[in-house]
Amino acid sequence: MQEADELLQALKRHLREQGITYRALAEPLGLSEASIKRLFASGRFTLDRLGEICRLADITLAELALAAQARHEVSRLSAAQEAELVADELLLLVAVCALNHWQTADMLAHYRLDEPTLILRLVRLDRLGLIALLPGNRIRLAVARDFDWLQDGPIRRYFRTHAEGDFLAHGFADEACFSFSHGMLTPAARDRLIGLLATLRREFALEHQASLPQPVGERRGHGLLVALREWEPSAFAKYRRIPSGA
Repeated sequence: MQEADELLQALKRHLREQGITYRALAEPLGLSEASIKRLFASGRFTLDRLGEICRLADITLAELALAAQARHEVSRLSAAQEAELVADELLLLVAVCALNHWQTADMLAHYRLDEPTLILRLVRLDRLGLIALLPGNRIRLAVARDFDWLQDGPIRRYFRTHAEGDFLAHGFADEACFSFSHGMLTPAARDRLIGLLATLRREFALEHQASLPQPVGERRGHGLLVALREWEPSAFAKYRRIPSGA
């Protein structure tokens, strides 16, 4: 019974990720939307009915079974695994694309990659546990929804060294998209702001998920940089009578 429930939950996740509603399933299946809702609520699918829904959702039964094993999806890589990504720029590129739900055709169309080079990197990502490489070179992410890079791991260090300057060096067309504030806060005020930053990051992740059903050509990469720390410009700190932190 547990396996059947995991299969059902995997199917529901796939439908959400693809933006497929119960209403969209109802007509081709010859059922009402209410009947579809009852079917998913009860979980009592015949094999033929499950196959029909999988066909409409563009996923095979084998792929659905793999997705149902998502209980062991990774939330973090090890430092050694992150270091492997950083050591191969093309591997890192393919990993970022895969994490943004690109398929092989999207990567080949967008970047100067030949198919053997791309497949080699996808095989390595499969071995690292980031993806499952399926028949036909289709990609299924194998990471948990809360997946993130190590706080001070190789990936974050790489982006601090190679990407932060590039990100900040380009102009921001709208001043509302870039602002800097400085003030003196109590610990309680600081903690409230840290909570707001966490909420903003969750909202960003939700908008990312909501955008996934759209074709790659209709989505654009966006960077959201938020930071808060106790800070005094070094140009000021050098004049302190009492050294900072003393």
